[in-house]
Amino acid sequence: MTTATLCTIDELIQMHGEGCRARAEAGLNRVQARWTSDDGNESEMHEFCLKHFINDPDRLAMLVDRLEKAMEQIGGHLYEMHRTLRRWSDLRGERLDEIDDVLATFDPSPDLADQLYRQKIAFVALLNLDRPDLKTMLEHGENWSSDQWAAVRLARQFGARIPAETADFARELGHRADRFVADFHVPVGSLTLSDGTRPFEADRKLLAHWLIREEVRGGYADANGLERQRALMWVMRRHVDGTLPESIMAGQDNGDWDPTTNSVAGSDPESIIGLKRYERWLDMYRVAQAYDEHHDEYPTAIARKFDMQREIPEEQVERLLLDLLESPTRKKLAAMVEQRVGRPLEAHDIYFDQLAPAKPVAELDAMVRRRFGDHRGLQLALPKILKGLGYSEGDADFLGNQVQVEIARGAGHAMRPQLPEYGAWLRTNSLDCELGWDGFDTAMHELGHNLEQLCSTHYVPRPALRGVPNTACTEAFAFLYQALAGEVLGLDEDVEKQADYATCETMLTACQIAGSALLELHVWRWLYANPDADAEALRATVLRVAEELWTTHYQPLLGADPYATLGAYQHMVGYPLYLADYALGHMISHQVRRHVHERDLATETRRICSIGCLTPDAWMQLAVGSPIDATALADDAGKACDRLMAN
Repeated sequence: MTTATLCTIDELIQMHGEGCRARAEAGLNRVQARWTSDDGNESEMHEFCLKHFINDPDRLAMLVDRLEKAMEQIGGHLYEMHRTLRRWSDLRGERLDEIDDVLATFDPSPDLADQLYRQKIAFVALLNLDRPDLKTMLEHGENWSSDQWAAVRLARQFGARIPAETADFARELGHRADRFVADFHVPVGSLTLSDGTRPFEADRKLLAHWLIREEVRGGYADANGLERQRALMWVMRRHVDGTLPESIMAGQDNGDWDPTTNSVAGSDPESIIGLKRYERWLDMYRVAQAYDEHHDEYPTAIARKFDMQREIPEEQVERLLLDLLESPTRKKLAAMVEQRVGRPLEAHDIYFDQLAPAKPVAELDAMVRRRFGDHRGLQLALPKILKGLGYSEGDADFLGNQVQVEIARGAGHAMRPQLPEYGAWLRTNSLDCELGWDGFDTAMHELGHNLEQLCSTHYVPRPALRGVPNTACTEAFAFLYQALAGEVLGLDEDVEKQADYATCETMLTACQIAGSALLELHVWRWLYANPDADAEALRATVLRVAEELWTTHYQPLLGADPYATLGAYQHMVGYPLYLADYALGHMISHQVRRHVHERDLATETRRICSIGCLTPDAWMQLAVGSPIDATALADDAGKACDRLMAN
């Protein structure tokens, strides 16, 4: 501490008594760490601290209340403005390129983080409210009251001072990466199989990687679908390594395209898309580097994702992913999948997760058509759907009418309200004139998000605790409700058997994405070890790590992988280090589903989502009585597999 700081502490003790020493020292340290010459000289900092330090417990509680309301209004209205201005970029419809991206990237407060310091709100909070690190939160948070958690959440809002130019840079590059992902539709109308047939309509495009993956999954329902699946996996590979022909991507070439050899009309393509994917990936790394220099507590994107945002240590997440992949249950599940497909497993069978007998997609499309028609019909039906799932009439009407259903330009997603007077947005995909099964299935996933979002907005103890601990927790409810799509649609199902199928399918899906999550983590570690790497080196690393992880964790069950499958997820480009949340979400979802079994789904959804934003393990202890646990899913899947194989 400086001499001036010690003098300030001495004066505070004279004013408030020796009992305030520890708090005064900690508060002065936090202020001094952020205070710059632009905020004032030492004398001005001294006067500020004397004026704004609070020692009386009742007045401290009043401070928390004031800051809670202020930050709710500041953050909430700014978020709602941004959410609205993104609509034209996010939703399907006619684009107006001259303005849509400008609106989507407009920020009315690009230097908000810095202004909270310049205008002293942040300094008042840091002077008076403890800002514990993750280790302290993990060790002691389970015993904190809602009021204590509210104070912690408020203090942790005031972190790094991000200059406006850095925020502008991040917003521009982030939106460019997001647009690249949303617009990366691969035309497959000229894709031609070995017998000369073209399995897709002339104008068909598949969003990479999501819809390519879904078409691979759809091939299991087709007796002659194996060759099409293999061809689609080569499309995936060419998306990963950048060898998609430019003429195909531009829709300029109607010649037969064989993605296996990558020939168009029997010839090599004149040009390929090259490194565009990895240039956008590097954009996000450059954003991370720009943020790094302003984050003394979390100096890398990895630290910010795990310790600041996810609030689960990096080593713990990696261990949970490996616990899944190293489980002996996977061998049992592979045997079951092999029995279902009736042949030795191949690399693309990583996407097989439909163990339960399924109706043909055309029949499911017809059922969705009769029940809902398009997305507008689904929106009108939401209160009835919730009543059918056990919600009271009041909760079903309130929650169902708070959700607005829309059709996304890219993949489905859900957007929460940040203020209780606003509703949640559900974005799904759709066929041309109807919702279709894929759109409904995705909508049920997003509805799970929306229910979490609304319950954790309206029913939590305090506004500062709105939300759930991290995205893995909200993914858990998305997976839980997506698993109910068949029930909502009225499919006749054996409940106990379906529960066993769901457990096994959850394990398969979690293991499928766990490898990609590990790849992403390994690649980001490599980026930080090689900060000047170019796009070509990044591509080579992704392909190398994909092969290494596949060889270790997948090849013994699925054989060799020529497709670099683990590198396919587009989240890696637009939403860095997100993928582990899906795997964690499957683990949490299973634990929640196991807890909810023979309990009331609606009651437990509302109770769990009303706990508030604690650390994930503390939240899980209150939700289901145990921390996040990969072995719970793996062990239960093994038992379910035994029961299903015995029948």
